Amino acid sequence: MALEELYREVILDHYRNPRHKGSLTHAHFHAEGQNPSCGDEFSLDLVIEDGVLVEVATQGQGCSISQASGSMMADAIKGKTVDEVKAITSKFKLMMSIEEGENPVDPARPGAVLGDLEALQGVRKFPVRIKCADLPWATLADALDGAQTAS
Repeated sequence: MALEELYREVILDHYRNPRHKGSLTHAHFHAEGQNPSCGDEFSLDLVIEDGVLVEVATQGQGCSISQASGSMMADAIKGKTVDEVKAITSKFKLMMSIEEGENPVDPARPGAVLGDLEALQGVRKFPVRIKCADLPWATLADALDGAQTAS
């Protein structure tokens, strides 16, 4: 199986079977985001205790890329400290911003591996779709900004 096909399967799996789907009635932080160019919507609830994201819930509607990105993001951040989440966010944004053919997630680079999120690097071939993949991450940044303001 070619790597691109494997990545496509990972994206479709997260789209069809989203992780951490729902809402938290006891969320400490909530944020909502929209991509007006395509109509994608995403919302995020977080519970942060002692600097750790102990609960994450997502909701949304839109294309497979935005919704899969949100599912992968939720998997990647749950149980991590806020600082670790910020580092993952930086790595994801780097991965999405570099030129095709470069590999920002080279497993030989310590701390570079992003797990399922690596499947989204193929989106770089379609610059208009990068905003779809980034929507959950922009929403996460808004929620974390709220967390920092509340601290």
